Order: sequence, then C-alpha cells, then structure tokens
Amino acid sequence: MAALKATPAKMTLDRVWLPVLSALVLIAGLLLPVGYYEDDLAFWSQFPLALSFALVGLPCSAFAALVPGKGPLAVLWGLAGPLLLVLTAVGPVIISLAELDIHTSGTGFWLVILALLMMAWRIMQHITALPKARLWSILVPMIFGACLIYLWQAVIVAFEVPRVLLPAPTQIVSALIANFPTLMDDFRQTFLKAVIAGFVLGNLLGFVTALLVDRVPFLQRGLLPLGNLVSAVPIVGIAPIMVMWFGFGWESKTAVIVFMIFFPMLINALAGLSAADEMLHDLLRSYGASYWQTLLSLRLPVAMPFIFNALKINSTLALIGAIVAEFFGSPIAGMGFRISVEVARMNVDVVWATIAVAAVAGSASYGLLALLERVVTFWHPSYRN
Repeated sequence: MAALKATPAKMTLDRVWLPVLSALVLIAGLLLPVGYYEDDLAFWSQFPLALSFALVGLPCSAFAALVPGKGPLAVLWGLAGPLLLVLTAVGPVIISLAELDIHTSGTGFWLVILALLMMAWRIMQHITALPKARLWSILVPMIFGACLIYLWQAVIVAFEVPRVLLPAPTQIVSALIANFPTLMDDFRQTFLKAVIAGFVLGNLLGFVTALLVDRVPFLQRGLLPLGNLVSAVPIVGIAPIMVMWFGFGWESKTAVIVFMIFFPMLINALAGLSAADEMLHDLLRSYGASYWQTLLSLRLPVAMPFIFNALKINSTLALIGAIVAEFFGSPIAGMGFRISVEVARMNVDVVWATIAVAAVAGSASYGLLALLERVVTFWHPSYRN
C-alpha cells in the first residue's frame, strides 16, 4: 500500500523537476550576459527585451509543473505548450539577429537556449503521454525537428560559422526563396520526369518478375543469386554506362532507378508471397481453389506489408539514384546538376536549398506510401489500437 501511495507523488515529482529546473536555468541565462559588445556596452540595455520573453517562458514552465497527466487541462497544455515555447524562443532570436555589434557566444545566451530545449523536452514528454491521437503524433516530430533547426541556427550565429562551410537555416530559406523558379525547374526535371517514371517501371517489373519466379521455381535459384550480385554494384559505376546508353536526358536517370529498385521489390515480393500460413493453403486447396484464386484471395493480401516495405525503401532509393546519375551527365536542369554546379561556384546555401527540396519531396512520397499502406493493410496487427 505504501508503494501505491507513493506512486502519484513520484509522478508529480517527475512532472515538476524538469520545468522548475528549466525556469531556474532561464533566469540564470537572463541575468548573465548573452555575449559581449565591441564598445563594451552592458547587456542590461537590452534587459527589457529579454524580460518580456522571460515573462512568457516562466509561466510556461510553471504551468507545465502544475498540469495533471490526464483530463481536459492536459489536452489544453498539449495545445498551448508548443505555442508558448515558440513565443519564448523568439527572444534569443531577436537578440542574436539584431544589429547590435554583439557576439552572441556568452554564457547567458547558451543558458537561455538550454532552458528552451528543456522546456521543449517537457512538452514532448507530456504530449507523448496523452491518449493516442493523430494531432499528438504530428506535434512531437515537429517540435523535435524545430529544436534541431533552432540549435543549428544558434550554433551558426554564435560561432560565426562561414556560409561556405555550413549556412544557417535562415540563409537556406533565403536562397530557397531567391532561387525558387530555378529549383522548381530542377524538381520537374528530376522528380516529375525521372523519379516517377523509374519508380513505377522498376517496381512494376520487379513485382511481375516475382510472380513469374514464384510460378517457375527454378528461376528462383538462378535469379536471386544474380540479384545479390547486381545489388552490390555501386551506382557510381553503373550511372555513366546508363548515360552513354540512353543519353543525357531523363531517360538515363530512369534506367539507373530501374536498375536500383528492381531487385529490392523482387526479393520483398517473393518473401511476401511465401509468408502465407500453410493451414490456410490447405483450406483453400480443400475447396478446390486454383493457383490464381489462392494468389488473389490469400497470398497477395499477406504479401502486401512486404510489398509496401519495398515501395517505401524504393521511394528514397529512386530519388538518390536520379540525383547521383545527374552528376555524370544531364541537361541544364536537375537537382543533381544544380548541386554539382553550385558547389563549384561556392554557393553552398543554394546547394542546401536543393537538398531541402529533395528531402521534402522524398519525405512526402514516403508519407503518401505509408498512408496508402495503412489504408490497404488496415487488418495488420501493427495498426491495431
């Protein structure tokens, strides 16, 4: 009984100590200099600005300490916490980006950043403990990613990292806006032409070949070892050959993609087709089901998780293959072409902007396939609540 009575107190302590500690760190960060001025002016001239954001951050921490783990107030904190965190985080950004001739590498600056990250940690802990909902599953990765980008920006600004080595997120966004039409032309050339065509063709050929191998068993012994051999061939070795065969257009990139994703689909589809339970096979045979009836009613549905795994893997491989293939020859447009050209010009912010476009496109395609998988394989145990 004593252990049961101590459990709520322990849960309350776990909920309180991190927000309280983050509040103390934030206060210490506001009392210490955020950096040093070239004209030796005191930090206290900017104290009203920092204090205004501290008045947002301290109630944020206090509220996180008092909010219960369940109930409407917990849901309210789950919604309000990220907004309060954003408001609190604006303070160091304004101080670090203001035209004050200030070098934001002081102890106070880093203590404020640490306090913000601790608040974000508490908010993500709280949201993860809430009842399962689609909003919470989206908020946690968004907050985590925003914290990484925020820390990235703080490190670049504080240590004055040269743009040619690593641009800040704000510089990447500026390059993305300034070169948006060019980047969209590259996106159409690489993704809409080469990647989609290669993805569809490579997966279709791999799946049809899997059906053929499943129907003709001797092909499995002859083709799968060849697939392992071909999978070991580096893309940088096959891409120049495809460019010589199919030219500098999107067709050569499509050929590289087909070469990369054919065997992952073949191997996963074969594994899925052989995953059906033997008792269910015997049941269908007892009803006189043909090969195609068994395939459509039993084996293909069971193979769907394997096929979607291959599709998700191939969605990233296809984009990588197209970009790498463009390094070896392409027209005057394409993501790989843009990266190689802008690196030679030392425009690293444009390179990172191109990488950001590729990352968004790859993540979107992966997410759409994951959503389609959930719709098609809703019966799978992994989707049960």
